[in-house]
Amino acid sequence: MAAENDIVLIYHEDQPLVFARVEDIQPDVKKDWYHIKLMLLQLPVQVVTWILKDDYINGTEFTMGGRRMRLEKVEPPEPEENPQQEHEEEQSGEESRSDASGPEDSREDNVISLKNRKPNSE
Repeated sequence: MAAENDIVLIYHEDQPLVFARVEDIQPDVKKDWYHIKLMLLQLPVQVVTWILKDDYINGTEFTMGGRRMRLEKVEPPEPEENPQQEHEEEQSGEESRSDASGPEDSREDNVISLKNRKPNSE
């Protein structure tokens, strides 16, 4: 079952409609039914509370106003291994080990400090 802070994709008539974050799940007075509070990740952001069976929260299709709906928990993607990036990191590590006073890690050139940035007064 989806839990608090999980991201779900809401399907309407088999079409992905909107992402939402599960804010809260509280049991209803009826067994196996829950009040699920969802923050819809759209503009403007909205918070809705639906009363759903645990099966519906787990992804079983249901109807709302005669329309087919379904929740699908979104799993974060696994980070892809990039052989080129690994090779660059290995070379950078070898250079650092071979000469302690040598060039700094090349990734530092990509860091942009916002600390001293002045706001644009236009």
